[in-house]
Amino acid sequence: MLIAAGAGAAGAVAAAPVVLATVGFTGAGIAAGSYAASLMSAAAVANGGGVAAGSVVAVLQAAGAAGIPVVGQAAVGAAGATVATVLGILI
Repeated sequence: MLIAAGAGAAGAVAAAPVVLATVGFTGAGIAAGSYAASLMSAAAVANGGGVAAGSVVAVLQAAGAAGIPVVGQAAVGAAGATVATVLGILI
């Protein structure tokens, strides 16, 4: 179970930047026509024309542009460890 948790944590931290870029949160900004662009559009409509600082879209774009901070990596790793552990118990 400990090995599964470690592998899940490491895998999640390694995969997170790839997933962010794949859905459109890139270092150059939000990719046109991407899932991220549709999220940004919906957030802008809901917020009266802009994306609020600290919103999910803003946080994900910051992570896509500048990388995931250590605190964020810890959260992603914990989530990955939890999922891997649960899946390991179910299998």
